[in-house]
Amino acid sequence: MSTDLAVVGLGRMDYGEALELQRTLALRRIEKSIDRDLLLLVEHPPVVTLGRGFRPDSLPLPREFLEAKGIEIFEIDRGGDVTFHGPGQLVGYPIFDLSEHRPDLHWFLRRMEQALIVGLSEFGIPGGRREGYTGVWTGGRKIASIGIHVKQWVTWHGFALNVATELSYFDLIVPCGIPDVVMTSIHRELGERAPRDLWSRSLDATIVGFSETFGQRPQAVLLEELLPTSSAASPSSHH
Repeated sequence: MSTDLAVVGLGRMDYGEALELQRTLALRRIEKSIDRDLLLLVEHPPVVTLGRGFRPDSLPLPREFLEAKGIEIFEIDRGGDVTFHGPGQLVGYPIFDLSEHRPDLHWFLRRMEQALIVGLSEFGIPGGRREGYTGVWTGGRKIASIGIHVKQWVTWHGFALNVATELSYFDLIVPCGIPDVVMTSIHRELGERAPRDLWSRSLDATIVGFSETFGQRPQAVLLEELLPTSSAASPSSHH
């Protein structure tokens, strides 16, 4: 097992482009042409994704209404119900080969939660779990959502951590299918204590959380190093 974790910063990227990229990289990880775990970090324009556990009442508004607001909608193969991604939210896609760790999906979900809890502790925010649910909460409010897909023990999809997300977007859906859930963000929890460089510090804290939780050395890697140049996608813009 490689003890290196290749961390790829994608900047801001359309959801559909990131989805194709994940599938390509996961296939290469399955084939062993990529010999280490990956963590893709990205920010998306407004998008709603519907997982395999999607229930129609979790999307109370017509799809046309959301699309008219500039929100894309994707039906995807991750676990879980409906989730929102948008500006100010740090989305992470760990492409891990669990056969090199522990071939156990529930173990991996709990480890991902732990990585985010460690990251939140860098800000003095107490993160925790909620019995019967996947994700991370603080003070009864949900701050991070998690949903993954696995094929031949290689994972993709991942987590969404609200850093400075416009939380009113969540009013348009039933987040993760949990009625009456209250969503929050690092920015909201910190209030006036939020640092000016909150985004970059959230990136760093999340990488620390994954590194400590999975016992891996993070290394910044360019996408071009992982893909043949013909198929390498390029993020449209960077922070």
